[in-house]
Amino acid sequence: MLLDTLIHRASLPCPQVGPGQALQLLEQHYGLGGTLQSLGSQQDLNYRVDSDRGRFVLKICRGEYAAIELHAQHAALAHLQAHASVRVPKVISTLAGEQLLSLTVAGQAVHLRLLDYIDGQPLTHLPHLDRGVIEGFGRLCGQMSQALAGFTHAGLARTLQWDPRHALELIRHLLSTLDNVPQRAALERVAVQVEQHLRPLADQLPWQAAHMDITDDNVMWQRDTQQHWQVQGVIDFGDLVHTWRIADLSVTCAALLHHAEGDPFAILPAIQAYHALTPLQPQELQALWPLIVARAAVLVLSSEQQQRLDPDNTYLLKNAEHEWEIFQVALSVPFELMDAAILACVGTSLAPLASEGFAPLLPSLVGREFALIDLGVLSPHFEAGNWETPGIDQHLLQQAAAVHGLAASRYGQYRLSRTLPDCATEPETFALHVELHAPQGTAVQAPFAGTLRSTTDGGLCVHSAELNVRLWGVKPALQPGAAVLKGQVLGEAGGPLRVQLCRVDLEPPLFCTPSRAAAWQALCPSPATLLGLACDAEPELDPDALLARRDASFARSQKHYYVDPPRIERGWRNHLIDMQGRSYLDMLNNVAVLGHGHPRMAQVAARQWSLLNTNSRFHYAAIAEFSERLLALAPDSMDRVFLVNSGTEANDLAIRLAWAYSGGRDMLSVLEAYHGWSVAADAVSTSIADNPQALSSRPDWVHPVTAPNTYRGEFRGPHSAPDYVRSVEHNLAKIAASKRQLAGFICEPVYGNAGGISLPPGYLQQVYALVRARGGVCIADEVQVGYGRMGHFFWGFEEQGVVPDIITMAKGMGNGQPLGAVITRREIAEALEAEGYFFSSSGGSPVSCRIGMAVLDVMDEEKLWENAQVVGGHFKVRLEALIARHPLVGAVHGSGFYLGLELVRDRQTLEPATQETAKLCDRLRELGIFMQPTGDYLNILKIKPPMVTSRRSVDFFVDMLSKVLDEGL
Repeated sequence: MLLDTLIHRASLPCPQVGPGQALQLLEQHYGLGGTLQSLGSQQDLNYRVDSDRGRFVLKICRGEYAAIELHAQHAALAHLQAHASVRVPKVISTLAGEQLLSLTVAGQAVHLRLLDYIDGQPLTHLPHLDRGVIEGFGRLCGQMSQALAGFTHAGLARTLQWDPRHALELIRHLLSTLDNVPQRAALERVAVQVEQHLRPLADQLPWQAAHMDITDDNVMWQRDTQQHWQVQGVIDFGDLVHTWRIADLSVTCAALLHHAEGDPFAILPAIQAYHALTPLQPQELQALWPLIVARAAVLVLSSEQQQRLDPDNTYLLKNAEHEWEIFQVALSVPFELMDAAILACVGTSLAPLASEGFAPLLPSLVGREFALIDLGVLSPHFEAGNWETPGIDQHLLQQAAAVHGLAASRYGQYRLSRTLPDCATEPETFALHVELHAPQGTAVQAPFAGTLRSTTDGGLCVHSAELNVRLWGVKPALQPGAAVLKGQVLGEAGGPLRVQLCRVDLEPPLFCTPSRAAAWQALCPSPATLLGLACDAEPELDPDALLARRDASFARSQKHYYVDPPRIERGWRNHLIDMQGRSYLDMLNNVAVLGHGHPRMAQVAARQWSLLNTNSRFHYAAIAEFSERLLALAPDSMDRVFLVNSGTEANDLAIRLAWAYSGGRDMLSVLEAYHGWSVAADAVSTSIADNPQALSSRPDWVHPVTAPNTYRGEFRGPHSAPDYVRSVEHNLAKIAASKRQLAGFICEPVYGNAGGISLPPGYLQQVYALVRARGGVCIADEVQVGYGRMGHFFWGFEEQGVVPDIITMAKGMGNGQPLGAVITRREIAEALEAEGYFFSSSGGSPVSCRIGMAVLDVMDEEKLWENAQVVGGHFKVRLEALIARHPLVGAVHGSGFYLGLELVRDRQTLEPATQETAKLCDRLRELGIFMQPTGDYLNILKIKPPMVTSRRSVDFFVDMLSKVLDEGL
């Protein structure tokens, strides 16, 4: 009888009521006119009604549905309006005061209802949901469970195809609708697994009223002013039923698998959010994943059946593809792994293994000391990228064994050798095994009684009901299938021996991703007890605690990237590596021009430190040699160098030189620019992104001129130089009128803070002439854009065809070593002597000078300027191609390895896409890329990677950027 009812209910097609008939019903029973828009549904017919009285939803279902079930839905809506914080639809009464109409339309018995409309949009169409939205679904599901906990109604005692209590019966019946043999076989296996997991739990699961459809289709969302999604309400109570409480969360999680991009672990934040609000009982946690898989199976089978009954239902056709995707994602991991992951995510762990009772795996080595080899991210064995050498871990273990006799790796260590540069997914770096190097012929014995098996990858397994030990590198003395006793010899080590424990009858990987480490570690605990060896990796510092320590001791105005930043302790070339061995493409580090971890830098610094490091008032060769190298790169008119520690110090000193040489103090600077943090450098900095009070806190000796931004400035296009020069003329006139002497003009020759926008042609020629005519000096701030980064020019001012009076630089000069410089003419340099002598204690130190020269050498030897031209040119072409594909991309600025991608909401008004840019950067981080917003509106990606960046890295960056833009921000 139950199966007959399920089959009947699952076999009902949508009612056939056309828009004209629906309008007649609305006019007759509700006094409403207007326009209709069909809304998707599997078995009901839904119309959106737009009328002069507002917007509504007309719901029509088949008359076979019992009226009491619909009354139960109405009662639940009223209950939730009184008891829940989330909005739900209101039922609109007919002209006669009825909430439900049961009538016959075109020979069909139907029930008709009218509900108010909840504005917003479902998120079904979004391929990716961020963690906040996933948590929002889980929190909403918990809120609904809490609000419905006390609700009862006779209409909830219904037989419903979506009730998971009936899932197995429905799956087995509907299998016949599936023609695809492999798919049918997969569903049959699923049914068996679900039954095995649920049967011992079913009688222990708590019951209550459940919505059963809190999914991406039925939750309405809207973006707030920060472009974050906020819940507006929950619709569609058609699946309301009295069932297991945990069923509601299982439905929600199954729907989220559609947005998981193949990774079922993506749903864990929803479970955490639900559990934090509505704590789940242990048996509910154990039942959750089987119920999710059962839901996925019912979805695909029900969809297949409904398509046969209603082949013209476009809603069904659209949903079918993503329902099969949900099912495939659900099948992609073992039940046991997801069970462990769910327990771990709510802070529940499996019972520890008994520490007693095992026979030693290697009896002849008991008490012998092993050399434990560090293969982690900070291992001293790794340098200059040697971890990328195939087989490096085994080589290091072999070397150690040759010296010490015995060597072993560490269980639970994140292996640096397994990092994957330019990869959007996490690498499998977490070691779930131990590798031992012992003498040939070392006896290996069974640590417990069991059955000997062969693994699919050529290893051996001792299997028991409670535990499995998997071994590789053993020459077996027994045949697979043999029963073995505790302590019985299995064979002898014939080379490197790998050992792995597993609590369940699976073939786990030897390595897993960091996000899956907690779950796999619960299933595959350390084999240390079997080995008698303290081989577990040192526990990692809690990242939250470490961040709290930073905030407690390090001045918080010194901000860090990202709200929850990964801990970065290693780098190589154009990648940074976190403590779990994940490589991040570094697209914002214009300090490390040679890339991270360059061996020449280490060698030069170590050599010079071993000899001498002192201040520049001592006499040593390096300071003269480096100064000569810098002057050789500068215009011929320049013949003096100052060496300092940073760009801030360089710009501060340049301003002091301008004051000393001109006799005045008044400076012109460009709006929206940044020049440093010292008193003088900050004074001429006007970027509100760096200092929100910048425009209101300038001292009276600073005169900002209009930013010559040819893309979004007051005047646009390549012929706007005269218009922007008028702002300079106006400020010069004000200074002259006040009878004050102009000191100078400071400007980036390429508009770096705005993403590398070229100044309008001729701008600096005209401004420099005006400034010099008033006795001022012209300062070119090349800290960001100079030193070959732009590709086609070594100095940014070359693009404008001018020669400044003072050049400032820093950043890449030392590849991370504190190093800056001011280059100028002798008469300007010597003007400072009237105010006393100048020195910088560590600016121009022997170490800094040697490193500075090594940077120039490597840039030349590795052809990094050429790389900036060629690869940087390819980079800009690929970025420009995004403009035609993605409306959010407004423009691409810059050249070489100093590029700016400006994001706008409207290409006519140029409204900055500030919030979208922030979300884009956060999403890129998830995909393995470091990028940050810049500009006064924080809507520009300022792309300034190390100059060793490869074409492969460029293509990866642009591909991921396009992917995120496709996902929708």
